[in-house]
Amino acid sequence: MQKIITFLAFQQDQVEEAVKMYTSIFKNSKIIEMATLDHNPPGTEQKLKVATFELDGQRYMAMDAGPFPQFSMAISLMVKCEDQAEIDYYWEKLGDGGEIQACGWLKDRFGVSWQIVPKNVEQLITDSKNGNTKAVIEAVETMIKLDMAALEKAYKS
Repeated sequence: MQKIITFLAFQQDQVEEAVKMYTSIFKNSKIIEMATLDHNPPGTEQKLKVATFELDGQRYMAMDAGPFPQFSMAISLMVKCEDQAEIDYYWEKLGDGGEIQACGWLKDRFGVSWQIVPKNVEQLITDSKNGNTKAVIEAVETMIKLDMAALEKAYKS
C-alpha cells in the first residue's frame, strides 16, 4: 500500500482528459477507476468526476473540482529520465499545448507543473565532494529544456 498519494484537483471537465493523457505518456500506467459522483458542487449542474490512476506504478487521485484555484509552480511532479531521448520525449509530450518554462520546468495544458530532469539530478546539484555543483546550477540557469550531457560535463569541470 502506498501511504502518501498525490491528489490533483482539476478545473471543471478536465480530469478525464488529463488522466487519459498522462496514462498514455508514461509506461506502466493505467486508469484504475473513473467515477462520476452523485454530487453537484454548489451553484452548478456539473457532476464531479473522480479518478484513481497510476503513472509508472505510482498511484494518484484526481477530480474535477470546478472553480478551484489554478495549480501553482510551488508543487511540481519531477520526472527522472535515463537519457536525453527520454528528456526530449517527456518534454514534448507534457509540454504540448502547455507553457514551456526555464530550468527544465514546464506546465502542461492543464496547468500542472513538471520538472523533466536527468535521473542523477540530486547528485549533480548536491554532491560537491565529487563534482562542481556550482557549475551545474549555473548551467541549469541558462537552459530551458535540460541538456543531460552539458550538465554532466559541468559537474566534471
